[in-house]
This record gives sequence, structure tokens and C-alpha cells, in this order.
Amino acid sequence: FFIQQRAPGKVLHDAVCNHLNLVEGDYFGLEFPDHKKMMVWLDLLKPVMKQIRRPKHVVVKFVVKFFPPDHAQLQEELTRYLFALQVKQDLAQGRLTCNDTSTALLISHIVQSEIGDFDETIDREHLAKNKYIPQQEALEDKIMEFHRSHMGQTPAESDFQLLEIARRLEMYGIRLHPAKDREGTKINLAVANTGILVFQGHTKINAFNWAKVRKLSFKRKRFLIKLRPDVNSSFQDTLEFLMASRDFCKSFWKICVEHHAFFRLFEEPKPKPKPVLFSRGSSFRFSGRTQKQVLDYVKEGGHKKVQFERKHSKIHSIRSLTAQPSEQHTEVPKQVSDVDETLKSCFLNISSLQSCRQGKELKASTEDTGQHKSPSLKKSPKEGRKVDGAVVSTVEEEEEAAKDRMQQNRPQSQQPSTGSLTGSPHLSELSINSQGGPSVANMSLSPNLSPDAKQSSPLISPLLNDPTCIRTDDEEEVKRKRFPTEKAYFIAKEVATTERTYLKDLEVITLWFQNAVSKEDCMPETLKNLIFSNFEPLHKFHSGFLKEIEQRLALWEGRSNAHIKGDYQRIGDVMLKNIQSMKQLTIHLWKHNEILMELENGIKNSRKLETFCRDFELQKVCYLPLNTFLLRPLHRLMHYKQIMERLCKHYPPSHVDFRDSRAALAEISEMVAQLHGNMIKMENFQKLHELKKDLIGIDNLVIPGREFIRLGSLSKLSGKGLQQRMFFLFNDILLYTSRGLTASNQFKVHGHLPLYGMTIEESEEEWGVPHCLTLRGQHQSIVVAASTRAEMDKWTEDVQMAIDLAEKSSGPAPELLASSPPDNKSPDETTVDQESEDDLSASRTSLERQSPHRGNTTVHVCWHRNTSVSMIDFSIAVENQLSGNLLRKFKNSNGWQKLWVVFTNFCMFFYKSHQDNHPLASLPLLGYSLTIPSESENIHKDYVFKLHFKSHVYYFRAESEYTFERWMEVIRSATSSASRTRALSHKEPHAY
Repeated sequence: FFIQQRAPGKVLHDAVCNHLNLVEGDYFGLEFPDHKKMMVWLDLLKPVMKQIRRPKHVVVKFVVKFFPPDHAQLQEELTRYLFALQVKQDLAQGRLTCNDTSTALLISHIVQSEIGDFDETIDREHLAKNKYIPQQEALEDKIMEFHRSHMGQTPAESDFQLLEIARRLEMYGIRLHPAKDREGTKINLAVANTGILVFQGHTKINAFNWAKVRKLSFKRKRFLIKLRPDVNSSFQDTLEFLMASRDFCKSFWKICVEHHAFFRLFEEPKPKPKPVLFSRGSSFRFSGRTQKQVLDYVKEGGHKKVQFERKHSKIHSIRSLTAQPSEQHTEVPKQVSDVDETLKSCFLNISSLQSCRQGKELKASTEDTGQHKSPSLKKSPKEGRKVDGAVVSTVEEEEEAAKDRMQQNRPQSQQPSTGSLTGSPHLSELSINSQGGPSVANMSLSPNLSPDAKQSSPLISPLLNDPTCIRTDDEEEVKRKRFPTEKAYFIAKEVATTERTYLKDLEVITLWFQNAVSKEDCMPETLKNLIFSNFEPLHKFHSGFLKEIEQRLALWEGRSNAHIKGDYQRIGDVMLKNIQSMKQLTIHLWKHNEILMELENGIKNSRKLETFCRDFELQKVCYLPLNTFLLRPLHRLMHYKQIMERLCKHYPPSHVDFRDSRAALAEISEMVAQLHGNMIKMENFQKLHELKKDLIGIDNLVIPGREFIRLGSLSKLSGKGLQQRMFFLFNDILLYTSRGLTASNQFKVHGHLPLYGMTIEESEEEWGVPHCLTLRGQHQSIVVAASTRAEMDKWTEDVQMAIDLAEKSSGPAPELLASSPPDNKSPDETTVDQESEDDLSASRTSLERQSPHRGNTTVHVCWHRNTSVSMIDFSIAVENQLSGNLLRKFKNSNGWQKLWVVFTNFCMFFYKSHQDNHPLASLPLLGYSLTIPSESENIHKDYVFKLHFKSHVYYFRAESEYTFERWMEVIRSATSSASRTRALSHKEPHAY
């Protein structure tokens, strides 16, 4: 077949790929144990016989070598199938660790691919004979529950969904290499498409992206990483890790070199010229096509498409991992099964050719399954979220530290992602009334949100520690067992709980605001009629809607008419009926844009009305900015749509409630589509007016065409060093401010930079400041620094997008900022911000001395937490609102206290019950971390999540798996800053 002694490894690799008809074979490699029993990759450049010296008892395995960041980059169905088999094998060997829910979801897709649609009898027999993981019996019910939801899914779709879930798991494609750091601490090194990773156990503790790595080398047992200069880095210029032996070290170095070349280079590196006399170092280099070359080759059609037929049998007697392949597993009829014949004809006298036959299962050999333990299979490196058979983005940083925590009963969130969820959720100090209203009695809380301030929590106050509110564990267990447990019930219950909050929000306008207006002669009659004539019909309709939902839940729970309970275990019919009736109210919803604009115009033209509205916002009942309540009806439509999407994804098509649910989804989707453009404009208009209240020293902030993009805290470099400033980015201009000593805690504008003609560049080396950027305008330049690299990247991305937008559009001219601040100077002038020193020192105490008005808005929280928020984040927060009962426990307290919690606007608001008119306390969700309690914390309860910042720790306990998933999801999505994946176009200015 080829020359026995001199054939390089590439010939063998290509022969295997050719027999498999595998076009994208560059992602795969051949692995075998060397003479020291260490698993190594076949070098494609060296002769095979020089690598496999004793071939008689060697098992050569055809496995995935390079895992791309997105499986959508795999163009061929056969390639994705082989990747799916790799995931299956990694699960069996305990290499791919994840929590129970993710494990069950993965296996359910494997089962769907192997035996087709759900049949309980066949499923049970199949799972009894096929062990995909150790101790599989405990997960069989959950596996079948997930499998039931995959009805009609083809094997190719199952592979795709399997990879979608797997790629989001932290251990996907990871092979750990034991090592020690300089202090002798045992760690594990790994390499991935992004760079080199450092693990402690199965917990990722560090990562070195390829962009940061300058050079990789090894010296005897020492593996060396030389980093590019970074003044903010806490690491030395060169990092050193000690491995078990020189061979281990060199093997890891080689695979790092290959990963870097495959994922980062455009083409295969050229070989180095051989030295004339002496050679220093290894001559090893990457051989083969890079990922870019593979993608280009496949996309350009540089290959002949091969039909890939899957022959599925629904016979339940399918071989287990320890059995020989049966005819049922002939999805690759010739290609995969011929791997053994390929190796036989390739001269290698390898006796263990069954491993290649098991290449169909990508090295799922009997001994591998028997020898590998999976202690971490029930412990998640990071939480996944089930979405119609897929796992969507999860909390990256906080849950990385929670890998080894108890996860047996930790569910996964189930709502589709509404945006990119990169970064970590952060929460802020507990505080009273987001609008800074008068303090609730007995609550010793400073309005200052400084993280260093030692504050007592309002949740510890008598108002929230009423002994009558304490629920014993036994009470909760009895109550939980009394109610239905199916997911559809909890989806219906979410409709009811969020509808209660929505009705209370409507009452802020129709009851509280209307009563206040009637007592003051400050609003024109035309404006009164416009507002209340359009909100009162909505309040009346939704009052009846809520009663109908609660009646249905009562029947569902068996609290009345128990004998006909079975006919009422659904919600789709109720939703369909009311959504159809709701369409008649669309005329009122179209008026909300006019209401918002007329109210703001009235405030602008009447000092009396402005004062009245400001005073109303100080009332406890107005826990959000007043104009936010005017947008609530449009936000609610999106919530209905999301709820119905979850319900339709949960129901199989054969369910009695599926038809009504799908019809209700179609109706509400139509309404949302009609009003979406109007809502986007209103949100931007509302945000500009909110920011206007937070700023002084600027006129005409709200003008046609101006769009808000991002706000946040940055340090500005001046003659006196770095000084904290609050920056506001719009589509035409960038403002920078400081927080001065004002009666209303407003921010004073110090300067502005028009975006037209601006350039942005990193300047860490020039200024010696970490995360530093230089913004060069046509007439002025400033140097700013972010608190973290992630913050710098967000600002860089958004500023560049805004610059591009300003270049393309004939947007508002900067002269429209009538009050041009006097201190608009270049950064090298020492007098640039002299007055700000007093401002900064005063700002630390101004909240304590002045009126609390506007002291706890998102702008102020960003200032104290030294972070930023974009319009994308606001839009995601709007879509992810939730309310319901939670049990709360402090770090050192006994028992759990039941509270009604409303989550909205980056904040958790706490009530004693849903009937209360105003919250007792609030927790702004910027700065805190969201995790799951570890075993050492002794929280031996299900469905518990933990919020913590420094010494402040709060535990919250949900009533069911579904509600736990939802709380985790909305907290993550609303607190994780979304990265902008596409620039805004002029035609689509609000594609948030």
C-alpha cells in the first residue's frame, strides 16, 4: 500500500480519511501509546515505524484533535457525526464533566440519534443495555423526559444539538496535562482553540490567550510561556511550569504549537532551513492545513460531495459500550467500519485493530470504559441552560469556581437567550428604594453605595425579619408536595406572578399618579385625558385576566372542583382567549409614544409639573423612574411572547394544550412585531430623558436622531494623574462628567468630544497605565483607562461602532450642545480638571448630606461599582423580568424567610407579600456575584443560589426546579454585559 519503513504519518492519516470519505479530516488525529505508555499524537512528518516501534500490541485511535469554537464551522454532516461520537466517548470516560441536567440532555440527544423518537418501553430497554456514563440509572428518568421533547428530530439535528450543548461546557475538548507551578502547587495544563488554560482539578483558574503569548518553549521538564508586555499583568514576563518528565513536557509543547498554528495561522508554516553545523532546539513544526484553509477549501467546493446515509433501527437490542458493534450502528456503512482494513493495508502489524473498528465510536473501547471513573460527572464546571435541546450561554467566571460544588439537583435555565451573555453577573449593595426615597423605618442604611462602606443590610431590619414570616423547612416541604410538579404548571404560575407585578405597575399610573394629579393643579386636562384614558382600559382588562389565570391555577392545584381537575391542567386556552381580546386594546398601546412625548414636553414647559413629577418619584410606590411605568404595557407583550415560546417548546405536538398555545404564540408574536419599532424608539427616548435628569451643564441632550449607546465609569488622565469620570456615549458625541456636590447628586459635564473624525487606539505602553485608550478628536484628545480589560474592550467596541456610525450619517451636529463646558481642554494641560479634586472628595459624603433624590440610579451604581452599562444591557434587562416568592437566608442565620421579590431594572425589590404597594428594600445587581453554594456552606437544600459581594452574603431558595432555573437565568442575563456582535446601521439604528 505504501513503502513500509519510510512512509510518514501523514500518509497513514490521509489513508484513514480517504477510506472514511472524510473531507474535514484535519480536525482529527491518530493517537497511540509510546514505549513509556504515554499517549502521544502521530507526527505527520516522521516515518510511522520510527514512532510506533513495537506495533504488534499498539492500539491506534482515530480521535478529534482540534475542537473549533463553534461546531457550525464544521461543514460536513459526517464530520459533525464523528464529533458527536467523540462527545459520547468523552462522557463515557469521564473526561467531559458536567452536571446531571446537562449530562441527561446530552445522552437524550445521543439516544434520539440512535433509536429515533421517544417510546418509553424501548427507551428503558435501550438505556438498560447501553451505559453512556457510570451510575446512569439515577438519570434515566430525566434522560427520557428530555428525549420525549426531541420528537421528530433527525439524527443530523441531534448531532448538531449535542454539539451545541457540549461546546458550552468548560471541559469540552479539554485534555488535562498534570504539572506544578513555581510554588509547587499541583495544577493541570490544557490547550484549546483560544490559548493555554490552567486548571486546578477541573476548575479553570487562568487562561492565556494566543494574543498574549509571545513564545512557547520547554527546557527539560520545564514548560515556559513568555508573555507580551502588559503593565497591568500580575504575572512575570515568563511563566514556568514543571511537568513530570521531559517527554511529557515536549509532548505538551508540540500540541500547543499545533493548536496555535491550526487556529491562528492562515497557512501551513514553512519549514526552517537545516543548520549547516549545529542545531538548537526542536525542529518540530505543524504540518497540514490550518482551519482557515480547511474552511476555504470546503466552502469553495474543492471536494466531491459524498452522500452520507444513516441507517437507523428502532430495535431496542442495541449493543452497549462493552459489546461489539451491531448492524444498528452502521450510520457510516462503509466509511468508519473500514478504518481497520485501512490500517491493515498500511503495513502496520497492529493486533489491536478493534480499536479502529471502534473508531465508529471514536475509541469507545471496553477497557477505557471500565478503567475511567467519573467522579465529576455530577458536578458542573459551569451551568448550562436547556433551550429546546440546546444549552445556551452560561455564567463563565462565577461558576468556574463552583465546579466541585453539589450539583445533583441543580437544574438548568430554560429560556432562550436574548443576547450575548458574556461576563459575570454583578449585584450591588442592598439599598432603599431605587429612586432614593425616604428611608424605611429602622433601616440603618447609608444611601452611599460605596463598596467599602460598612452598612447594615435593610433585609436585617425588623420589617423584613418579622418572626411570622419565617417558614420552617417542614412547612415548605409539605406545601411543595401538595402542588403539581409538572413544568407547564410552573410556566402558568409565572404568568400569574408576573401579572400581579404588572397590575401593580399599572396602578402606579391609574391609581397613585392619578390621585396625586387630581390633588394638584399642575397638569393640563388634555394631558390628563391622554394618559388616563389609555391606561385605565388596560388596567381593567388585566385585572380580569389575572383573576382568570388565578382561577385556572386553583383548579390545576385541586383547590376547587377537584373532580374535574384533569380538564384544567393547561393554560394555553386561557392565554389564547385573552391575547385575542388584548388585540382590541392595541389602539391604546399605539398611544403610549404620544403619552411619553407629551408628558416630557409638559415637564419641559412647566416648572410646576416638573416639580410635581420629581416629588412623585420620591414616593415609595414609584420604585422606578416614572416614565418607565409608561413603557410597561409594551414590555409586557414581550414577556407574554417569551412565556408562550417556552410553553410551546415544552409541549409535544400531541399535547392537548399545544394547539391553543401555538395559536396564542402566533397572535402575540404578531402584536409584538407591529409595536416593536415603536417600543425601540420609546426606550431610547425614555433613556435620554432619564440621563438628562442625571446631568447638569448641558442643554438639548434629547434631540431627534440622537441615540444612547453606553454609560460608565472610566479614569481620565490629567495633569494630576488619573481621576474618576463618568462617560456617556451617544451616536454623535462622547460626554465626560464628574459627580459634583449638588442637591440632587447630579453629574457635572466637564467636556465633550464629537465622534466625527475621532480615532481610538490602545496606549498602555505609551502612558504606562493598564487598560488605557487614547481618544483623538479633531480638536482635542483625552486619555482614559478602564478598570479591567473586559471593560476596555466593551468601550473600544462601542466607541469604534459609534465613530463608524457618525462617519456614515449626517447626524446631529455637536453645536446643538448649547451649554459647552468651559474646561474643554487637552489632557496635557495641568489645569484640565483642577476643580474636580474637590468634587471627588465631596462626592464621597454628598449622598449623606444632601437629598437622596437620584442617589441610587443605574448611573450612580455604575459610578460606585466602577463599571458600565450599554443600551443592549438595558434592552436585555427589559426582556428578563421576573417576580415571585423566594426564601431568603443570611450567612449566619437560621431558617428561611419568605419574601415576595420583583426583579427588574438590574435590581431585586423585596416585599413582604405580593399585595404590598411598595418595596421595603432593594438590591441593585451590579457588583455582586451569582453562584451556587458549596458543600462547605452547609446549605443542604435544593434550588438555592447565592449572591455575594465582599462580606455581604445572601442565599435565596426557589420553590421548584423551573423557578430556580428562571431566577438564575434572569439574574445572569440582566447583569452580564452583552457584547455588541454587529454594528448599528443607519436604517436599523436600534438593533439592540
